[in-house]
Amino acid sequence: MDSNKENEVATVAITKAKDGGKGKSVKWGAPISTDQSSSSVSTKSAASLPRPPAARWRKGVAIADFVLRLGVIGAAIGAAYLMGNNEEVLPFFTQFLQFHAQWSDFPMFQFLVVAAGVIGGYAVLCLPFSYVCIVRPYALGPRLLLMILDIVMMGLITTAAAAAGGIVYLSHNGSQHANWIAICQGYANFCQTASESVVLSFVAAFFFICLVPLSALSLKRN
Repeated sequence: MDSNKENEVATVAITKAKDGGKGKSVKWGAPISTDQSSSSVSTKSAASLPRPPAARWRKGVAIADFVLRLGVIGAAIGAAYLMGNNEEVLPFFTQFLQFHAQWSDFPMFQFLVVAAGVIGGYAVLCLPFSYVCIVRPYALGPRLLLMILDIVMMGLITTAAAAAGGIVYLSHNGSQHANWIAICQGYANFCQTASESVVLSFVAAFFFICLVPLSALSLKRN
């Protein structure tokens, strides 16, 4: 009650001052509650604000990251499975002589199987972190960790695919200078399976090439 009276007295004083004290009619003004008006305006403005474009952009990047990691899993596991079961025995052999080609006879193919298996397991373990980036688009720690590990894994799978690809090339074409014959003329199925495994390995490397810039752009916009 006292505060209302003080507000009314202040309004009368201001009105009299404006009229120059000439006895003009006094206009009584009701006190204004500044707290309620400001809170209502702020509430309405906050409710009417749309979702920031940056948040939608980050969430889209996180979803693309998750999909690419699923592609890495399929490509890496497929490459490891194909190469790890790759062998061929030629039909013309005797009891004492067999023509047999197996992936374990080539160190580069062994390296590809191990590298592809590691990449596939790594991609599976990274799925929860990628999902966290979808739920929390502004999370910096998981994105930075994934980008660093992706660079390492990209180098690993690219090296393994390139080394195995060199052996596949020599198997198809041979080398006249080194007197190496093209064994794919006899082991056609073996070379075909090895080629498919190398192609899948390069596909996994391509997915990593797409993942690293996505993570870098997401970090840049923070």
